[in-house]
Amino acid sequence: MSYAPHEGLVAPARASAHPARLLAGSALTMLLFLGFSFAYSRLHRALVAPETWEAIADGSADGSTATGVLINLYLFVLLIAALAMALALVHERRIAGLIGPPGLALAQFRKVAVALILLLAVLAFVPTGEGPAPEPNMAPGRWLMLLPLGLAGLLIQTGAEELVFRGYLQSQLAARFRHPAIWLGLPAAAFGLLHLDPVMHGADSWLVVIWAFGFGLAAGDLTARSGSLGPAIALHLVNNMGAVLIAAPQGMFDGLALYVYPLAPGDGMGLTTWLPVDLMMLACSWLAARLALRR
Repeated sequence: MSYAPHEGLVAPARASAHPARLLAGSALTMLLFLGFSFAYSRLHRALVAPETWEAIADGSADGSTATGVLINLYLFVLLIAALAMALALVHERRIAGLIGPPGLALAQFRKVAVALILLLAVLAFVPTGEGPAPEPNMAPGRWLMLLPLGLAGLLIQTGAEELVFRGYLQSQLAARFRHPAIWLGLPAAAFGLLHLDPVMHGADSWLVVIWAFGFGLAAGDLTARSGSLGPAIALHLVNNMGAVLIAAPQGMFDGLALYVYPLAPGDGMGLTTWLPVDLMMLACSWLAARLALRR
């Protein structure tokens, strides 16, 4: 598979491909998102009792409660709205144009999602050797009840991030610059730096950045080869589903997880141990997605 299908996403961006417009659109998206988030926070705080708001705010800050995780996920609706407004004002484009042909995107999403879920099911039976074993975090009945809300929230969150990084940044850069090192590398680097969190991950937070950069390259490559955001969203959704809904590091956005790994926030040894495994899993997922798209 070549990058020829990428032209379907790049062509609509050429009319407004000047770097100044990209900077303006990115800045406006960020400002609108921050403004919408602030307005939501003030409105929510005004509608609930102070003690309730404090509990919600604490749970949202670290994702330690189911409500906190769901609020964090569904807030990405505001990012989609901000991007849609910035696209219309700066680029005179519609946000649907970032996704690609709807039928193609949906079919590719389905193929890749099925392939990745099957891959996870197979790898679940592969011995991993010594390492921290997952511990129960939530009663299965309550987890099943919250699962539809969690999946819908993850679809919103992953879809919003893919719209911004692969749909918007990648297509606008590719419309201006021909070399993949630019239109693949810059969005992946921005996506990686977005995950830099020394407070949560300590001195080894750069290990998370490295993984996120690799993920950005994989998602961008799938987008360029497929001509839609469907595969990238499927890759992102299945990855986050495992990390947020199935087994999360303890204390790291674990409010909706069925299991947790006993790794404290800032546990550098835990990140060092898991990075090679996570990178290998990312490579396997990328290859599985490539094979699924060939069918």
